[in-house]
Amino acid sequence: MFRRTFWFTTGVATGVWATTKVNRKLRQLTPESLAAAAANKAIEAGHKLKDRAVGFALDVRDNMARREAELEDALGLNADPELAPPRRLAAIENRNDSRYIDTPKYPYNKSYNNRNEDH
Repeated sequence: MFRRTFWFTTGVATGVWATTKVNRKLRQLTPESLAAAAANKAIEAGHKLKDRAVGFALDVRDNMARREAELEDALGLNADPELAPPRRLAAIENRNDSRYIDTPKYPYNKSYNNRNEDH
């Protein structure tokens, strides 16, 4: 009698367990559940792609800044620019003094600058 009760209880427990597993799997295979799972995977993939794109953009920006600094150092663009002495003196002292004013290479002359006078 005890043996029959044991096997009966074991069979009932196995049946309940199997029924629960089958129902859970059937709920996972409904169209709504499949659509929700696909949407969740797509969102997760989108977040991963976004994180990779942001990481790539930050790497590009860092390397670009490093390369610009290298090029500026190589070209001497980081040095402090100083005005030429005549211009500096003309800006500080007397502007009308002829020693400090840069004279143009070709003085203003109508024949040099106005090429339309023949027409």
